Amino acid sequence: MKPKRIVLIGGSGFVGSAIANRLCEAGIEVLIPTRRRSRAGHMLLLPNAQVVEADVHDPATLERLFAGADAVVSLVGVLHSRSGAPYGPDFARAHVELPKKIVAACRAAGVSRLVHISALGADVDGPSEYQRSKAAGEAAIRSTGADLAWTILRPSVIFGRGDSFLNLFAGLARSFPVLPLAGARAQFQPVYVEDVAEVVFRCLQDPGSAGQIFELAGPTVYTLRQLVEYVSALVGCPRPIIPLCEALGMLQARLMELAPQPLMSRDNVRSMRAPNIASGAPLPFGLHPTPLEAVVPSWLGAKSSRARYYPFRRHARR
Repeated sequence: MKPKRIVLIGGSGFVGSAIANRLCEAGIEVLIPTRRRSRAGHMLLLPNAQVVEADVHDPATLERLFAGADAVVSLVGVLHSRSGAPYGPDFARAHVELPKKIVAACRAAGVSRLVHISALGADVDGPSEYQRSKAAGEAAIRSTGADLAWTILRPSVIFGRGDSFLNLFAGLARSFPVLPLAGARAQFQPVYVEDVAEVVFRCLQDPGSAGQIFELAGPTVYTLRQLVEYVSALVGCPRPIIPLCEALGMLQARLMELAPQPLMSRDNVRSMRAPNIASGAPLPFGLHPTPLEAVVPSWLGAKSSRARYYPFRRHARR
């Protein structure tokens, strides 16, 4: 049976918005819980989408949200956490405890299908707390019984209009004359957000994807330095890049952690010790991944329709 009603946990964010768009395009009813409905205003215009305020960390609330749903997509993730062993409490809450609650609520509400977004590099012995917590969350999903058909997706870093990766470096290039860069040699295989959304849609349509773990990546492997150089040139602000050794990178990240909304943490630096690249085909279902160069210029290019606003944004410090 093809799903007609799907709950997106974490659906109001960057990746969730793309998934909601793809599902609504197919005529599927989508329920999107969010802590603050005002922050999901961009979702209210989607046909077939319902946005509700809810605490998804509350088991009873989850069970109520899942009532009558055909499937659930779990995509909550955080990049920063207070430190701990084997991972910090914020990682534990979002990446481990929440998936366990989602599994329990699926069983209680009779939902038989779950697609869980993890991360490429998830590893119980990974160098970062983020990677170890993602692995623990996967284990919680895989330990479910036969009554819940699950699929786990492991994307590399995800790019797209409104992402917090390429746009971050574009903003730094516009603001600083030189870019000190931790993990300059770290390898990534960025995947387009619309490709991720398409894979989620196909997983929900294909019963054969149950019990599978799919890696999601783009067609090309880049070093972090190559990505920063590309983005800097694209926005018309090519900058000298100063690669930092890990010790200096950790010091830089420690200073950034003091900001109210850190751009980088020491755990982020540790995660770059492991290449963030796919071990096989970049996408399942025979899909061809979208090249980064084919789409990024449309919103970051110096000649894009948005470029005229960059001087005004800099003047307004936005």
